[in-house]
Amino acid sequence: MKKIIKTKHAAAPIGPYNQAILIKGFLYTSGQIAINPETGETEFDSIENETQRVMKSLEAILKEATMDFSNVIKVSIFISDMDNFSKINKIYGSYFDEKNAPARETIQVARLPKDANVEISLIAYQE
Repeated sequence: MKKIIKTKHAAAPIGPYNQAILIKGFLYTSGQIAINPETGETEFDSIENETQRVMKSLEAILKEATMDFSNVIKVSIFISDMDNFSKINKIYGSYFDEKNAPARETIQVARLPKDANVEISLIAYQE
């Protein structure tokens, strides 16, 4: 049976989806963009701050599911400009132990919701 994961510490969905679904130990998050959960406003002032906001939202969703970044097994990163890759990667990397980092893909896309510059989703697992 699937369980809907919701937290007020990550942005509320902006469409017909949930922040995350937990099923049989697997957590599947929806893509997160830099929306401040308290104000509902986007935070696109710099790619570093934007990435930090996304990671904080993912962290809050993991916590709500009684997990953390050590449980993450797969990450998908969508970016609007591959020139921002190193800046995004630096912030993203600070959340993981390199020895046990998850599988990952990074894809440049033409456009993201609300004209975000980065969107990240993940899959986590806990027995």
